[in-house]
Amino acid sequence: MKRIAVIGGGITGVTSAYALSKRGFDVTLFEKSRYCAMETSFANGGQLSASNAEVWTHWSTIFKGLKWILKSDAPLLVNPKPSWHKLSWFAEFIASIPQYERNTIETTRLAIAARQHLFSWAEDEGIDFDLKKRGILHIYRDKSGFDHAQTVSALLAKGGLERYAVTPEEMRAIEPTLAGQYYGGFYTESDATGDIHKYTLGLASACEKRGVKILYGQTVKSVRADKFFAQVTAESEGTVSTSDFDAIVISAGTASRGLAASLGDRVNIYPVKGYSITVNLTDEVSQQSAPTVSLLDDETKLVSSRLGDDRFRVAGTAEFNGLNKDIRADRIRPLIDWVESCFPGVCTRSVVPWAGLRPMMPNMMPKVGKGNLPTVFYNTGHGHLGWTLSAITADILAESIPLD
Repeated sequence: MKRIAVIGGGITGVTSAYALSKRGFDVTLFEKSRYCAMETSFANGGQLSASNAEVWTHWSTIFKGLKWILKSDAPLLVNPKPSWHKLSWFAEFIASIPQYERNTIETTRLAIAARQHLFSWAEDEGIDFDLKKRGILHIYRDKSGFDHAQTVSALLAKGGLERYAVTPEEMRAIEPTLAGQYYGGFYTESDATGDIHKYTLGLASACEKRGVKILYGQTVKSVRADKFFAQVTAESEGTVSTSDFDAIVISAGTASRGLAASLGDRVNIYPVKGYSITVNLTDEVSQQSAPTVSLLDDETKLVSSRLGDDRFRVAGTAEFNGLNKDIRADRIRPLIDWVESCFPGVCTRSVVPWAGLRPMMPNMMPKVGKGNLPTVFYNTGHGHLGWTLSAITADILAESIPLD
């Protein structure tokens, strides 16, 4: 039986370990924290959203970034301080613009396929992750945003997704708690939401029951590989140990770029910071005033999800600021303001802020499959769609590794 090392205990690492174990591999997962899903997979927007499969490699993204560059609370914020990594990433981003339509269609197909795996795994393993199959409603305040969404809908349809336009009256029928004036919206009935942290922890537990060895508190210091074997050196509580494997899978989020470079591969991931708030719905009025249907506000680039009866998650924005994990008040304030504007009955006295670094490839497509060496594989770089795509990319990864 082949021994496989998986580096990283976020959603992509844990789904990778699970898919590999189901296929019959002997899997060891290395995670630097005491638990899985403690970084980017801790408190994201919660959406399992094929309807958000549009890639960002569009000229409008560049123009918006330039317009907002000096606005600290902008949905897209780029630190103007140059670095070779940032410059090379944006150069490749611009070079990928001609593939915008093709990559949007392919991402849609992947997102739809991922649902089957993610839901069936949860059912098989008895994982409770606050799943709501209530669809996702995209909301637009003006005609230009709505018209662009119609164009995107045509691409999503080519990828197999059905979503339809709705009037402001129909929007309020779908989600009666939504306040404000809107031009129109698009509703995707087949989309869903859930708690990524709870799902990842549940699947990690299922992995261990299947015989996966999860090594917590292990900081990977180096990885090596040749045509025949792979090696992981990790440190735990001051003790350094080295283990040999038949192959290695890199699913280490923003750390994947450095690990890939040491293995002779170029995986140009950039850490794109996203923010979220979890609003604790501590009273009955707030619970009744918070939406149960998930929303995506295209103008503010914010998404929302209802997690159980007593939590409401709002997340979004994109910040290009290196490996900085600071939670900035001027970036959190717009999320709170959005809740108070769209759902005025929700009390915002108890709000928990969070920030995480999305591992994003310049073409917005995840890096999945074999590296330059036959013993090195990747499942990383999912950007803002790690939760949505992880189950299908894990399955693709597992199928790409020979059993003998």
